[in-house]
Amino acid sequence: MKLTVVGGGSTYTPELIDGFARLRGILPIEELVLVDPAAERLEPVGGLARRIFARQGHPGRIVTTADLDAGVDGADAVLLQLRVGGQAARAQDETWPLECGCVGQETTGAGGLAKALRTVPVVLDIAERVRRANPRAWIIDFTNPVGIVTRALLRAGHRAVGLCNVAIGLQRRFAGLLGVAASEVHLDHVGLNHLTWETGVRLGGPGGEDVLPALLTGHGDAIAADLRLPRPLLDRLGVVPSYYLRYYYAHDEVVRELRTKPSRAAEVAAMERELLEMYGDPALEEKPALLARRGGAHYSEAAVDLAAALLTGSGSTHQVVNTRNDGTLPFLPDDAVIEVQAAVGPEGASPLPVTPVDPLYAGLTASVTAYEDLALDAALRGGRDRVLRALLAHPLIGQYAYAETLTEALLAHNREYLAWA
Repeated sequence: MKLTVVGGGSTYTPELIDGFARLRGILPIEELVLVDPAAERLEPVGGLARRIFARQGHPGRIVTTADLDAGVDGADAVLLQLRVGGQAARAQDETWPLECGCVGQETTGAGGLAKALRTVPVVLDIAERVRRANPRAWIIDFTNPVGIVTRALLRAGHRAVGLCNVAIGLQRRFAGLLGVAASEVHLDHVGLNHLTWETGVRLGGPGGEDVLPALLTGHGDAIAADLRLPRPLLDRLGVVPSYYLRYYYAHDEVVRELRTKPSRAAEVAAMERELLEMYGDPALEEKPALLARRGGAHYSEAAVDLAAALLTGSGSTHQVVNTRNDGTLPFLPDDAVIEVQAAVGPEGASPLPVTPVDPLYAGLTASVTAYEDLALDAALRGGRDRVLRALLAHPLIGQYAYAETLTEALLAHNREYLAWA
């Protein structure tokens, strides 16, 4: 089995490698290719990856290359984890929206749109080259904004599934609070990528006992602290929102915070410099503890589980993924990409039935879906007016004057990445 990671020079990659090594029983990789044009990153990451495999006794071969076509040739699955523009572009995404009093974040609001515009054309080009090399290869997208990118891939007819680590992180957290194995916890997870709610927490599987009310009663303070949302809000909602909902439920508070502290991009850039230096140490044979602060917790377990299900039919029967709606949420278009529990196997991901969604969540989900539709249109066809329409539709922006100002700022900061601009 051959797997390829595009963006293999990411500082995330050792987390992924560690999962591949530990879980080799369900995903027998013979060749793993790390593709990245940045040699200064790929060399230390690749070296550490080989040492992790060797230390854990994995027999697979790890190859590093800057040649995308060679890297994807013959691959059974290609995992995308790229960042167009790097941390420098992310720093801009997190900064200029604040000038209008809007959240500056790399996947949400105006910053998220900028990232989508930079990313979608690049991903589609990669996917076409994968299709030419191996039409049956699966594409696993971890590249943000995952919902929009996965929708672009599916619309173009690619065999693609989107992946995010929010659900598996919450599953592990709830399992710890409940004192049970993570495999015993099934989430009733519903919404869009980075816009989800846990409406049930079931023990043993989809039909198991819902312990969410007891979880909130017994551990509500800890969960609220994790989300940085007030406990009374969780009690009133009766669900657990993703931590990304804080950008909506406490927007102005978040903006005030972001204006008075260094950007997350600046923090990550400093962390990445330290990590890359550590990765270059030939004595290092395991992922360093610092990597846990980089983000992407449990990413490797989710990626291995999904790849195993798609390629071999092993792994978990049910997984939270990003895939086509196809009537699962009747208030959304069929081609919308939703993030829900799905049955995953060699034929792809099929969403499990979802209980009717409360209008409080359905309304916001529909609104953001409309924004994502306009964002994808702007990413595929370009044009100032399409960017403006997407910003005007986003519930975190909405006002015409803001949309006008943000459009000009977005174009000014991203012209080098937008062929049409």
